[in-house]
Amino acid sequence: MILLQHFRRFAFASCILISSTVANGFDLREAIKPLVDAHAGEVSIAIKHLKTGESFEIQPNQVMPTASLIKFPILIELYRQLEAGTIPSDRVLTLTKEEMVAGSGILTEHFPVGTQIPIEGVARLMITYSDNTATNMILEQTGIKPVIETMNKLGYPETQVHSKSFRRDLSVNVDRSVKYGLGSTTAADMVSLLEKLNKRELVSPQASEKMLKHLSTCDDRNKLLRFLPKSIKAYHKTGAVANVRTEAGLLELPSGTIAIAVLTNNNKDQSWGETNAAEILCGKIALAAAEYFNPNGLDPTATPDDGTLRVGATGELVEALQRALNKNRGEGNAISVDGDFGPGTEAAVKGFQARNKMAETGIVDAAMWKALGPLQLETDPIPAPDVVNKIAMARTPSDSLTGPPFVSSKAWAIADGDTGKILASSKSSEKLDIASTTKIMTAWLVIKECQANPKTLDEIVTFSKRADNTVGSSATVRVGEKVSVRELLYGLMLPSGNDASVAFGEHFGARLAKRAGKELAPDSLSDFIDAMNREAARLEMTQTHYVNTSGLTADAHKSSCEDLIKLAREAMKDELFQKVVSTRQHGAELTSASGYTRNIVWSNTNPLLKSEGYVGIKTGTTDAAGACLVSCSERGAKRLYVVILGASGSPAREADSRNLHRYGWSLSNSL
Repeated sequence: MILLQHFRRFAFASCILISSTVANGFDLREAIKPLVDAHAGEVSIAIKHLKTGESFEIQPNQVMPTASLIKFPILIELYRQLEAGTIPSDRVLTLTKEEMVAGSGILTEHFPVGTQIPIEGVARLMITYSDNTATNMILEQTGIKPVIETMNKLGYPETQVHSKSFRRDLSVNVDRSVKYGLGSTTAADMVSLLEKLNKRELVSPQASEKMLKHLSTCDDRNKLLRFLPKSIKAYHKTGAVANVRTEAGLLELPSGTIAIAVLTNNNKDQSWGETNAAEILCGKIALAAAEYFNPNGLDPTATPDDGTLRVGATGELVEALQRALNKNRGEGNAISVDGDFGPGTEAAVKGFQARNKMAETGIVDAAMWKALGPLQLETDPIPAPDVVNKIAMARTPSDSLTGPPFVSSKAWAIADGDTGKILASSKSSEKLDIASTTKIMTAWLVIKECQANPKTLDEIVTFSKRADNTVGSSATVRVGEKVSVRELLYGLMLPSGNDASVAFGEHFGARLAKRAGKELAPDSLSDFIDAMNREAARLEMTQTHYVNTSGLTADAHKSSCEDLIKLAREAMKDELFQKVVSTRQHGAELTSASGYTRNIVWSNTNPLLKSEGYVGIKTGTTDAAGACLVSCSERGAKRLYVVILGASGSPAREADSRNLHRYGWSLSNSL
């Protein structure tokens, strides 16, 4: 009872718990209430032990955003329609460009348009990987409103899906979309739905079994499951957007199954990674509940301290036992190496014991371990120690004391700022994904237009719905809000606003096409992208092609380190461009068509600017591109440019860039 003992000293007179049974002299609230009180954000909790009926709740009926947790109710509606025959069970879905969206999942990034997948396979992707594209494919079949209608009929009117993923423009309830995002629910609704599922009462027993199987494959262990033993089986679904973290599921504990839902909103910590406060909170709440309901321990299948194994044990040691039994099976059949000590393994143990004239207990004790001989935890055979100790292991030559530093990024280049000469590089001409370093070109085209007519800087850009709905990093300017070109340059380059890039493309595209004498495209944004490619050709960026203004991943959207240096040198000749990209923080006032104003602050994502000597210019990060950075440093009147593409993350990107700048400046004879 680690967590409960830790919080036992806390006592609370007031309580918003619907019910919470006292066990072992203290209440579950002693562990959970302090966690909730200390959390910077809204929290709603419902927990129920389905065997005993004991429950614990904090704000269980508060309507909260679901993020991807709404995919569980969508799954319910899918199986309702499959059972009713509204959707044929053998239907095969075709992946279309229209349904492909960004965010979580694997379909958009790894599967080509035209891929065909059985509908239940698409449902599996929706749950296992929380695939947004798969979700949209399912909603295209079920419809959005039927999901809401089914939840209403079941008695859950606040459990609603509002639109497809990343398609708020298709919302069936705009007000709720604005307030809650993709979907809404309550913790009480989730626990009640899970209880029905556990009873096999959702749609039908057969459909319930299929839904449980889907939920058992959810691969997110960062929230409810993060502190629980891996032997605990879970049927669950998670959800996460910037300020929302949610999860609900069934946890099979030694004392019986519990249904649990933890919903959080307006979290102060909006970071992504293992240290997110809301995700840690979910894990601590689940651990507290699990320990409360299981005072004798959470993992009855774990290997006892005496090293014995018996029916019910699971894990790597059981796999090793099964390999050893197969190696010593005599005339018997081989058993599955699956890490599950079931009847088949027990029979094999008894067979081994009989052949070796041991008591046929079916339990693996010290005597049997000795008789089995050395274990093999991995599938590859391991030589005996006397063999291994005689093997001479080769070593590579010692590290050179000259040459560039070791760099982990996929490609990089260092260039003289005056001449553009490449001083050192690796894979610098390779075409790669470049993420938001794309916005260097977007900003450069806008500034070139302002060079031709300085009054352009004071023109007002009004954000369209398309700009507002653009996914990814954002300047957070909303539809209908207005800002000057001068100010929006900061919104584009400091927070890396994808929305700002679209707004600029819409504002300037047709104008740039006319200036170049080109026939206007149906869409001004397309005209702007054409202008980006014309400018790339003018600058002899031969490995570069643009298909959007932001850098969102697309197959044909590529550039190289060498090309980005050409662009950076050209853009940094302009004083305004240099001023924008070297600014660490900028505030602006936004106005709207309806008359309100609001203030906004944009912070630069470039980590190098906190150190003297660095003067820009642009970061970029996507799953496909990795972490990228085009940077510039100054020493006296000289400049040095470094481009990093494909770093493993922000820390690696910064470390590689710093090391390469330092190395570049050491090449004094070349500068």
